[in-house]
Amino acid sequence: MSNDTLSRSGNRKNNQKKEKKPGPQKKKKISGKRVAWTLFFTAAFAIFVALAGYLFIMVSGERILQANFDKMTVNETSKVYDRNGEEISELSIEKRDPVEGEEIPQILKDAFIATEDRRFYEHNGVDLWAIGRAAVTDIMARSLVEGGSTISQQLAKNVFLTRDKTFFRKATEMSIALAIERNYSKDEILTMYLNRTWFGYQNYGIQTASEFYFGKSDLNELEIWEVATLAAIPKGPSAYNPAGNPNDSKERRGVVLQLMYDQGYISKEEMDEAKAVDYAYERPEEEKKYVAYVDYVLKEAERVTGKTTDDLNIGGYKIYTAMAPEAQEAVEAAFKNDELFEESASDQKVQGSMVIMDHATGGIVAMQGGRDYQRQGWNRATSSYRQPGSAFKPIASYAPALETGDFTMNTPLSNSEQCFGDYCPRNLHGYSNTIGMADAITTSENIPAVWLLNEIGVNTGYEFAEKLGITMTDGDRNLSMALGGLDKGTNTLEMAAAYSAFANRGQYQEGHAITRIENSDGKVIYEYESNAEQVMSEQTAYQMTEMMQEVVNSGTGTSAKLDRPVAGKTGTTQSGYEGNSSNRDVWFVGYTPEYTAAVWMGYDNPDQQHLLKNSSRLAATFFKTVMEKALEGVERKEFFVPDSEIPEVTEPPVEEEEPETDLTVSGLSASYDKEAQAVSLSWSGSSTEGLQYRIYRKETSEGSFSRIQDQISGTSATDTGALPGLTYEYYVTVINPENGEDASESNHVSLFIEPEEEAPVTPEQPEVPENPGTDPGQGEENPDNNGNGNGEGTGAETGEGNGPGNEGNGGNGSGNGNAGNGEGQGGNDTGNAGNGTTEPPSNGGGGNNEGGETPPEETTPPSGEISPPGEDSPPTTTVPGTTTP
Repeated sequence: MSNDTLSRSGNRKNNQKKEKKPGPQKKKKISGKRVAWTLFFTAAFAIFVALAGYLFIMVSGERILQANFDKMTVNETSKVYDRNGEEISELSIEKRDPVEGEEIPQILKDAFIATEDRRFYEHNGVDLWAIGRAAVTDIMARSLVEGGSTISQQLAKNVFLTRDKTFFRKATEMSIALAIERNYSKDEILTMYLNRTWFGYQNYGIQTASEFYFGKSDLNELEIWEVATLAAIPKGPSAYNPAGNPNDSKERRGVVLQLMYDQGYISKEEMDEAKAVDYAYERPEEEKKYVAYVDYVLKEAERVTGKTTDDLNIGGYKIYTAMAPEAQEAVEAAFKNDELFEESASDQKVQGSMVIMDHATGGIVAMQGGRDYQRQGWNRATSSYRQPGSAFKPIASYAPALETGDFTMNTPLSNSEQCFGDYCPRNLHGYSNTIGMADAITTSENIPAVWLLNEIGVNTGYEFAEKLGITMTDGDRNLSMALGGLDKGTNTLEMAAAYSAFANRGQYQEGHAITRIENSDGKVIYEYESNAEQVMSEQTAYQMTEMMQEVVNSGTGTSAKLDRPVAGKTGTTQSGYEGNSSNRDVWFVGYTPEYTAAVWMGYDNPDQQHLLKNSSRLAATFFKTVMEKALEGVERKEFFVPDSEIPEVTEPPVEEEEPETDLTVSGLSASYDKEAQAVSLSWSGSSTEGLQYRIYRKETSEGSFSRIQDQISGTSATDTGALPGLTYEYYVTVINPENGEDASESNHVSLFIEPEEEAPVTPEQPEVPENPGTDPGQGEENPDNNGNGNGEGTGAETGEGNGPGNEGNGGNGSGNGNAGNGEGQGGNDTGNAGNGTTEPPSNGGGGNNEGGETPPEETTPPSGEISPPGEDSPPTTTVPGTTTP
């Protein structure tokens, strides 16, 4: 080991010897002077914070009070007036009727002071003793359970603050209470408090409570037990009111009476007597009228003034409306009449809504939001959006088409069975080549409305509906809009406003209920200004009115007829369930020269168990019932006629081809001639001369049709290639002379050819009269059989008869023996007497063809669905020896 290494090792040992373990340090002594200065600065800081807090509270309370000084004034509840200036309702559900201080008896003031704030006349708005007591209670409970508020603080809370119990709100409450004490006298504060306190059941103020619970509007008539009962309520308005909780109310009344006695306000005898009273509250019956209308007025008032519901409720406003009491009462009476509604399901009620407007002003004269409507309930007139069905055709299709100038109400429209791309609407009443616009509306055909919208363009109909105030969505930009298949739907308020434009010379005004609002000083703060807009010409409005009068006079809306002019349109929405013919919605929207109204009926939540069995006649009948009463005693008027002439547009193109070329074929029928062993075909040809036709046929086992004859110049032909025992289907096409292609095809017919059988032995035939008689023809063995159809069978004997066929059509029949069974089909409405061969008891059975008084309305499938064929256009059927077009 080197000397250097030994030297370094020795140094380390010496250093280790010098290091010592740390020992306990001595605490420094704190001088009394330092403690004194610390306490001084702490106290100074606490005083500064307290002063700052006090100043903040003072300034904050004063600032809040001055900024909302008008809230300290207690106004009456705002009132609503009808168009005649008569009061119809109080706007608010909160009842308020403030009184002056001198109208409040001293015993009533004493009761509230003894119960709520015994040191009321001693403190300056904040009672420190009460706060200390409450603080101890809160600390013990570890939460804010006792307020310790003075009457001044409660007033501040009622006027400016919420009922939350937080330290910040409590501080703000105290600051406002101090400000109130500096600006008002004790008696003024107590009077304001009694006028603003809530006493349960929407009753605000001591006089309103007195009248509600005891029927006494004069507070001086109250007995001590009644005074104590009222003073007991503010502690818990829901728990201690005598109407809802009579036992708890009596118990709390005893506490109040004890406090009054303890503080010397009443004697012991008075206390005991008042405690012993038992009170069975009987709430007075009150008729609730105009509830839905008043609810709508409140919402409209909020919108046009920008004020809150609370401000409007207690602002003492006078709100003047367009309501006609006779119309509103007629609507409400109808909604109470169960006979006007379809029988409801056990778990859901058939509902409805109705709006009546004065189309000259746009004023809503009546409104009902549903059956058994409750205050601030769901107003279906404004909030229930439903598909309007055919009632939308005038809005989306017919009126915008008239506005283009290319169509009039006399214009023929396409009514043939057709598809528009993937959309294939159906008619309920069958099809034809064309139909006049007026007839299409009257019978509510679907094809013409869709075809017309397709002609003018979907955007044209969409934009026209928007101009009439209908809420549209991008999902409505399709042809189903023509039939009311809307994405969101619409409501009775929108529909009434839209139709009012037809009645008002083409001018649209948004429906409004309020005409004027005055504040408590009588100053007008809002007045309705007309926003009428000319959305269509007078000529269009006139033509729509003319056509929709026919809907009521002879079409689908006859149930809405009145003893004055009526125009309108029905609407029905199908169930949307396959095989279910019930309806989701039924509508009638119509107008007289005075009023426009819209009616909807249906279930709120439709499903397979909650659908309507009735049609739109139900809504039309409801319209009639209401309007008869609403217009009772009103002078009859006539619809307007425009000064200028209606433009003549007689024959716009229905097809792309030249209008003079008719390339249609229809009315195909077929029958089998046993003697000739051939099928006879006939049809209604084109009105254009010189056209030729083709015949197509297939046997039921074949997959496609074959052309069997070509270039036929007439309107009849014979097929000799058909074999007995098989069923054949035929159709005919017309050949386009320009390109030789098939232009259109006829209806399809099916024919079953009976297999050949051995001829039966026929007995000698009776003589046949030279001229047919008026009675059914008589056979030798069966004088009771007549020849009104076609029948075939087998048997042992044969009889012949000669007589006129039913429905004006000659009947032909043949059969054999008792075992013969025949089938037949009734003839057309015209025809000649025919000769028939009948045998007992083989009669041809014929179908009936009865005409109805009112054509059923076309129904609209739910949005996005395709309507199935109607009952008047059944699928092709096969009947032996007959045809079904």
